[in-house]
Amino acid sequence: MRYEIEVAGKIRQVTVVRSGAAFAVTLDGRTYHVDAARLASGAAQTLSLILDNARSRDVVMAPDAAAGRLSAIVDGAAIPVPLNGRRRGRHAESGQAASGPERLAAPMPGRVVRVLVSAGQAVHARQPLVVVEAMKMENELRAARDGTVAEVLAGEGQSVDAGTLLVVIQ
Repeated sequence: MRYEIEVAGKIRQVTVVRSGAAFAVTLDGRTYHVDAARLASGAAQTLSLILDNARSRDVVMAPDAAAGRLSAIVDGAAIPVPLNGRRRGRHAESGQAASGPERLAAPMPGRVVRVLVSAGQAVHARQPLVVVEAMKMENELRAARDGTVAEVLAGEGQSVDAGTLLVVIQ
């Protein structure tokens, strides 16, 4: 999966691919091999990460749904991470033109808590479309570009799997 995230005011390109029991994480063109284990759950998630089979880091991910961001606490330093919901899916990877339909899919298994648009509605880039709760965090999924909602395939309260098509924008 490809993501565009904002960390400390800077837009970063991140690609995450499962590689056996671990992950290959590419951040701005540099690939890291990451072994991740969840240490604790609750409102905040604590993860133990081993990077490139050498460095170990404990990361606490604390959601702040009201502010629309996460706080990633690494080595005691809190880093605000705004949630912009921009995900680069298969259509971006295949080079499909921006004029083609945008298919917004669930980034991970979860539950649809809010559907913010309806079919036929005009939307603008970065406009929130759907809110999916996953791992006790709300993920606001936004339009990548201007367009018109062609289909809304998700309903509030619906459980979804990763990759489930939620909204199509023309």
